[in-house]
Amino acid sequence: MDIQEQIQQAWEQGIGLNIQGGGSKHFLGKKQPPGELVSTKTLNGIIDYQPAELFIRAQAGTPLVEIQALLQQNGQMLPFDPPVFSGNATLGGSIASGLSGACRPWSGSARDFVLGCTLINGKGEQLRFGGEVIKNVAGYDVSRLQCGAFGTLGVLIDLSIKTIPLPQREITLHLEVSEQQALQRFVRWNQQPLPLSGGVWHQGSLWIRLSGNPAAVSQAKQEIGGEEQQDNGFWQQLNNHQLSFFNAKAPLWQLSLPRATPAIDLPGDYLLDWAGARRWLISTAPAEQIQQLAADNRGHAVSYHHHCFPPLPPGLMALQQRLKAAFDPKGILNPQRLYPEL
Repeated sequence: MDIQEQIQQAWEQGIGLNIQGGGSKHFLGKKQPPGELVSTKTLNGIIDYQPAELFIRAQAGTPLVEIQALLQQNGQMLPFDPPVFSGNATLGGSIASGLSGACRPWSGSARDFVLGCTLINGKGEQLRFGGEVIKNVAGYDVSRLQCGAFGTLGVLIDLSIKTIPLPQREITLHLEVSEQQALQRFVRWNQQPLPLSGGVWHQGSLWIRLSGNPAAVSQAKQEIGGEEQQDNGFWQQLNNHQLSFFNAKAPLWQLSLPRATPAIDLPGDYLLDWAGARRWLISTAPAEQIQQLAADNRGHAVSYHHHCFPPLPPGLMALQQRLKAAFDPKGILNPQRLYPEL
């Protein structure tokens, strides 16, 4: 039985489906949605790749490492630098989770580079949205709605993604500064036309990545200062949660905040990413306290251990419910993966 037949049968019987790609992001949201497993791992392969047109179209179950290797051979990359976590990570899982890497504040998020997709909705209907170039995207941009939906709006079959050239030069700088000094510098540097592609602080150490043409990188290096270092896989380890910081046993939280937000006063260990816009927190503080603190600072907090997403205000929840009703009327796709109300 193929995926479409499996969904059609579930629709008729009103039973839930647990949609999964490589399973590399099971730690986000409800660990095991109730229902029969629907695996997209059989949807494997490149459908179309046009380096000159800066796009790639691949089936949703294609391993992310294969796509990245192909792009690198052609001097290109995925602009949002997605985390891999394991070799099982798939293209569909990367878009469904909506995760982006260290360059996100300057290059854009995963949803910014989705050009089109084919999906199967909760009725078992196969639908195609978008195209292969930006100008083909018109009306409601349904393709980008799939970013961060975790399969609750449809099972992704294939995706068209915009690519970009690899930077001509890339360097990593290291400075010793306090947390407050790092936040102040992040604000100042983001107001300048610097080729920033990474900004991280942890326990007195500040790492800055510069990516672009050699002249711009050299000029920015003089402006920022510090010592140039070999990254030794630092940025990849950061994206994939392989730094020693992430080995702590206490719950891990991701706080998304305005860049200018001062240092957060909560017990725990902090790692500042995205030039201060994302703050990783390892803390045993109550979940309600962490989420309220993030909301008070015009942000939100996601738990990587408690398997919960930030509560939505009534207006956004109503919108989510209408989308769910349109794409999955019986609520059979990854039930409760995001919110029980859906």
